[in-house]
Amino acid sequence: MSDSLQAEWMREAIDLAVTASGKGEVPVGAVVVRAGEIIGRGSNEPISGADPTAHAEINALRDAASNAGNYRLPGCTLVVTVEPCTMCAGALVHARIETLVFGAREPRAGAVYSSANVLDNPGLNHRISVVEGVLAEECGELMSSFFRERRN
Repeated sequence: MSDSLQAEWMREAIDLAVTASGKGEVPVGAVVVRAGEIIGRGSNEPISGADPTAHAEINALRDAASNAGNYRLPGCTLVVTVEPCTMCAGALVHARIETLVFGAREPRAGAVYSSANVLDNPGLNHRISVVEGVLAEECGELMSSFFRERRN
C-alpha cells in the first residue's frame, strides 16, 4: 500500500470528519478499504444517534460489513483520522482488519499507543499491522480547532 494511496484514503476520512464536526460531533472520520476500493465509510455520530458506540470506526466497519455481506473483513484496511479508542481497537480485532492506518494520536483515549496498547495484548487471536502519522498534522488540527472553538 503506497503512501499516496494512504493519503488519498485519509483525505476521504478527513472529509467525513469535517462532516461530523458540522453536526456538532467530534471530528473523526474513517473508511474501510479492500483491494484498493473503499467499501465502508463512517463518521462520529454518538450525539446525533444517541448511541455511545457510534464512533467513526464502528460506523465504517458496519457499513463495510453490510457491503461485504460478512462481519469479518479479512484483507481490509481501516483508515481513521485519530488513534482508535479501546472499544474501536477491539472491534478492529473482531472484524479481522488486516491493517490500521491512523492520522493523529489521541493522548487521552487512544488505545493503540497513547493510553493503552490494546492491539499488543498477547491474549488476542488476531494481529493488526499499524501505520500511524498519515496526514497527522491536518488530522490533529481538526481535533484541536474543534475543541478550541467549543471552549470559546
